[in-house]
Amino acid sequence: MTKKEVLTKLKEIQYPKLDKNIIALKTVEHVEISGDTLTVVLSIVNEEAYAEVEEKIEKLLGDFFKDIKITPKMQKPKKSLNYGNTQTPNNRAPYAKRVIAVTSGKGGVGKSTVSANLSVALAQKGYKVGLLDADIYGPNIPRMLQVDAEKMQWNDDNKIIPSENFGIKIMSVGLTTPSSDTPLVWRSSVAVSALIQFLEDVAWGELDFLVIDMPPGTGDVQLTMAQELPITAAVLVTTPQSVATDDVSRAIMMFKETKVPMGGLVENMSYFIAPDTGNRYDIFGNGGGEKLAQKYNIPFLGDIPLDMQIREFSDEGKPPVAMGDENLKTYYQNIINNLITQLNL
Repeated sequence: MTKKEVLTKLKEIQYPKLDKNIIALKTVEHVEISGDTLTVVLSIVNEEAYAEVEEKIEKLLGDFFKDIKITPKMQKPKKSLNYGNTQTPNNRAPYAKRVIAVTSGKGGVGKSTVSANLSVALAQKGYKVGLLDADIYGPNIPRMLQVDAEKMQWNDDNKIIPSENFGIKIMSVGLTTPSSDTPLVWRSSVAVSALIQFLEDVAWGELDFLVIDMPPGTGDVQLTMAQELPITAAVLVTTPQSVATDDVSRAIMMFKETKVPMGGLVENMSYFIAPDTGNRYDIFGNGGGEKLAQKYNIPFLGDIPLDMQIREFSDEGKPPVAMGDENLKTYYQNIINNLITQLNL
């Protein structure tokens, strides 16, 4: 078997979790054949990915060589793999002037809907905006921004090209899976490594704002983002009900303890206006978000009603702030105006 034939065979091996082979990704640094011995040098930093690729090479080429030696390339990574800390965080996104982290204490409160619409609202004001979907176990951003049919692509510098729509750049782990229902059964260390890659290895260009749609809760991803980025402001999303405000209280305290500035709180699904009668119904309670903001002395950025059109537009990949009527647009635009005021822009 010749070297050329080996390289051709290696194109059959996909890099773990990515829709691209190891040759295209230039992770095979060197191939050498000496008699019945094959030596392959791999440039892969992630230990789990390295072990998986190593096993696949041995299975693929084991019938052609008596001995297969797979070794890592001995080099220093181009960028620091050392984690920062919350007192002196790293800056893995120097291309972004400001980083906004949108998070919630629990799932199901509409955090991703808020993230998508606030990002588009910033772009409507003329800012250059990137949206990173860091909600690795529930990546809904691609659907909400109508890029869910797209797959990852690379430019000539081997950087991932972000998707673009509604005036913003978008990157999501949902764009890496073969289908929309593919589960991401990842340990937290793998998830964190993927998010750091999305910060460092995506061709974001120069951004005025990098908005990060966090997963709910107070886990590894939130802590890592606080350690790896100088977050300009955290925006917390809640509903009025006590179960949601209890959980977002914990998120508020986590950000306070990690010294992340508080941009403010958004109350989603605040109330419901019956379309036939015009009557208002406080389905999830009343005033929970404002009371929480007062309790923790953080800004209240605004509320958004429980509205069928918001749900319909979001499911169709049409952000209400871009495609809705003036009432729908105003909810998100007012929140962005209040946030910009808090940031003294």
